[in-house]
Amino acid sequence: MFLAAEEATEAAATASNFNTFDIFMLVFTLLIFLGFVRLLLARPRKNLFAIGFTFVSLATFLYVDYIMIFEVWMG
Repeated sequence: MFLAAEEATEAAATASNFNTFDIFMLVFTLLIFLGFVRLLLARPRKNLFAIGFTFVSLATFLYVDYIMIFEVWMG
């Protein structure tokens, strides 16, 4: 019974699900997106390997951001 009461007070104290690392995740996603757009707008020759790698990285980060925002922040 004491453990349940302790856990309830601890849960109430940590009501926010926001971590500082979340800001870094969003900034990295923005940087990857800007790099992806820059690679797509390259005029003389496009580096297809870099475009594919950036697309996979962007898709991964967008999926993690989706989970972070809708599953963790909004509960």
